[in-house]
Amino acid sequence: MTRSHLGALALLTLAALPAVSTAAPVQPRTVREIHAALADPNGRLLIAAHRGCHNPAPGHDLPSAPENSLKGLDHCVAMGIDIMETDVRRTRDGYLVMIHDATVDRTTNGTGAVDHLTLAEIKAFLLRDDEGQKGAGLTDQQVPTLDEILAHAGTRIVLNLDIKDAIYAEVIEAVARAGATDRVIVKTTAGVGSAPLAAMAPYDRVPFMPILSSGDAAGADLAGIVTRQAFGRGHAIGVELPRMPSAALPGVVAAARAAHERVWVNTLWEGFIDGYGGDVDALRDPDAVWGRLQRAGISIIQTDEPEALRRYLRR
Repeated sequence: MTRSHLGALALLTLAALPAVSTAAPVQPRTVREIHAALADPNGRLLIAAHRGCHNPAPGHDLPSAPENSLKGLDHCVAMGIDIMETDVRRTRDGYLVMIHDATVDRTTNGTGAVDHLTLAEIKAFLLRDDEGQKGAGLTDQQVPTLDEILAHAGTRIVLNLDIKDAIYAEVIEAVARAGATDRVIVKTTAGVGSAPLAAMAPYDRVPFMPILSSGDAAGADLAGIVTRQAFGRGHAIGVELPRMPSAALPGVVAAARAAHERVWVNTLWEGFIDGYGGDVDALRDPDAVWGRLQRAGISIIQTDEPEALRRYLRR
């Protein structure tokens, strides 16, 4: 099933559910409250919107929005979403911009590699709606810079910065310059041979979460990576799980609990934990996917269906 089909399935699923208003006033989130929740691994489940809230949210009367856009961020805030995942790349002239692909071709009406274009050239393009799939219309939104999205987010939502190039120091310096080090999450991969990263520059300047990288098909080394990353002067706020066998999940969750850390999993597409399902399945039966993951110890779920997950948690 394609991603565009997911949006249609979400609309059909929401239409088929009982008439429970999801447009009721949402308790406003603040960065302070979200980070307090992040610090408590036994607290409520947190929702991370993949590339922002780009899918339509009919329960909140919100249309689709371009991925990684300021409009998508506003939709997340309106729905009370905790975290907006968004991607950072660098232009030819050294500016940091929010775009997933190495080129602008899919998401804008322009063409070319991001690192071959200047900021002015990229700003001349318009973002396509939603994920920029074939037939997606143009919007009035432009590719935002990192400075623009940090300012627009303010204290309303935490930004998970998915840094696509070897520009971690530049991105973290820009975050610090904006006074936003307490409003972001930064990640990078950690394997069994990786030193504890949370205490190392530049990751020691921001809330940090390693993305586990297994060298074993059975995921037998994942729990050990969690434990190793927990050593040192710094402390990660959680760990993000890779695509992995379900048999390895209990050990990883136990290691994270021992380290007093959150566990983040992606239910994008078919899902990242074998046998648990993903967004497609969750739209049909949210408890069988999102509920089962929560009961297994997952405490942050990244999804392309944030409204459906929010609705499930509220019900």
